[in-house]
Amino acid sequence: MAPATPAAPKPETLAAFEAAKGFMPVREGLALYEAAVSAARELGLPLLEVGTYCGRSAILLADAAREAGTVAVTVDHHRGSEEQQPGWDYHDPEVVDPEVGLMDTLPTFRRTLHKAGLEEHVIAIVGRSPQVAKMWGGKVGLVFIDGGHTDEHATNDYEGWAPHLAVGGLLVIHDVFPDPVDEWTGQAPYRVYLRALASGAFSEVSATDSLRVLRRTGQGI
Repeated sequence: MAPATPAAPKPETLAAFEAAKGFMPVREGLALYEAAVSAARELGLPLLEVGTYCGRSAILLADAAREAGTVAVTVDHHRGSEEQQPGWDYHDPEVVDPEVGLMDTLPTFRRTLHKAGLEEHVIAIVGRSPQVAKMWGGKVGLVFIDGGHTDEHATNDYEGWAPHLAVGGLLVIHDVFPDPVDEWTGQAPYRVYLRALASGAFSEVSATDSLRVLRRTGQGI
C-alpha cells in the first residue's frame, strides 16, 4: 500500500503563512500543519498553541481547525519573549507600542489573521501561559509549545498544558536542537522534549528540522 499523501494547506493559506511576520520555516510549518490536521480529524478537539507572536503558525492551526470543524486557541501575553526584547538579535522595533515603549504583537497578529481570512476560527487568549493553563477546563487535541525559550518558560508551558492534552493527541515542540552548536536561543525546548519521552506518556511521531511531534499514549506526565 502506498503511503498516505501528507496533508497540505491550500495555496492561499501557505501564501499567507509565508507573508506573515515570524520565524518558522516552511518545512517546519508544513509538518505542523500535517500534525494539526491529523489531531483535529482524529479527536475533533481544539488545537492549542503557546506562543502566538504575530500569527505565522496560528494561520496553519486555524486552517486545520477550519477543515475539521474545530477551533485553534493561541495563548500569548504579546509582550515578546526574552530574545525579542531591545538589544537582542530578534528584536523588531515595528512591533513596539510607541506609547508605552513595550513590545505589543497583538495588533500585528490580528491583522495577520484578518488578511488570511481566518479570524473566526481562532480564539486568542492574551495572558501568561501558566495562568491560562491553570484555569483551562477541558481537553485539547494538540499542544504546540513555541513560547519562551528559557528553562523556566518552556518547563512551565509543558507542565501547564501537557496534562490537558487528550490521550491520542499530539504534543508539538518547536526549536528542538540536540546539538548546542545548532541552537539559537538555548536548549530548553530540547530538554522538554527529552522529559516528555522519558515520562513514558509520549511516543515520537516525526522530526522535521527543529520541530518534534509526539503522541500522547498514556498517563504519567
